[in-house]
Amino acid sequence: MLYFITIIILLIILYMSLKPKKKEKIIPLEKVVIPTLWHQILADNVLFYKKLTHKEQQLFCAKMVYFLDVTNIEAIHFKLEELDKLLIAASAVIPVFRFPTWHYANLNTVLIYPDYFDEDLQFSSKTEGRNIGGLVGTGRFENQMILSRKALHLGFQNKTDKGNTAIHEFIHLLDKADGVIDGIPAALLDKQFTIPYLQIIHKEMEAINNDKSDIRNYGGTSEIEFLAVAGEYFFERPKLFKRKHPELYTMLEACFVK
Repeated sequence: MLYFITIIILLIILYMSLKPKKKEKIIPLEKVVIPTLWHQILADNVLFYKKLTHKEQQLFCAKMVYFLDVTNIEAIHFKLEELDKLLIAASAVIPVFRFPTWHYANLNTVLIYPDYFDEDLQFSSKTEGRNIGGLVGTGRFENQMILSRKALHLGFQNKTDKGNTAIHEFIHLLDKADGVIDGIPAALLDKQFTIPYLQIIHKEMEAINNDKSDIRNYGGTSEIEFLAVAGEYFFERPKLFKRKHPELYTMLEACFVK
């Protein structure tokens, strides 16, 4: 009797493994319905979007619609507003806008806190050491991103500081696409460029640590943070970045402009 039960279980497992999997239904971007209010909100708040052509803006919004459709956004201890969601979606789309197709397979939820938080994710005004604006979750927070609402908005309000916390964290997710966050965007950069890329970033990190660079100091702490910090600068102030760091600009262009 046990023999026959075992055979039946094995047959069921075999059937399930051979059964065609239901494909995720993806709506073509050109058929996505874009809320009419989005354009003005984005034009007022997202400089990257404002500089796009009308056709590119439509594509940008369509990619945002898709991101919001597949990603859960949860506000912790405050009421989520439309602008919060749009800024998160814009932050997600900006680094991959030039990619024909991209889905953040390593993200399903964005948790947004009202303020900066500490390493224990405490954000009360009574908590000391609240200086974290965003992070990519690990462990029980795997496939999640945690953002400070204050840092999210500041990243778009200040258009001259070369920084944007949310874009920084989405670049970490791109870095993680090959399975590990190591500062080497293997999923974006052709293999033959890896050594030249490392040579350039080590030279730039040395300049940062010797106070001879306008790239934010945090970029000098590790290869991981260098990629995210330089990426912020690349998207926030592209013309200045190209003028100040032509070699690095060319390398990041190879990563982000497909």
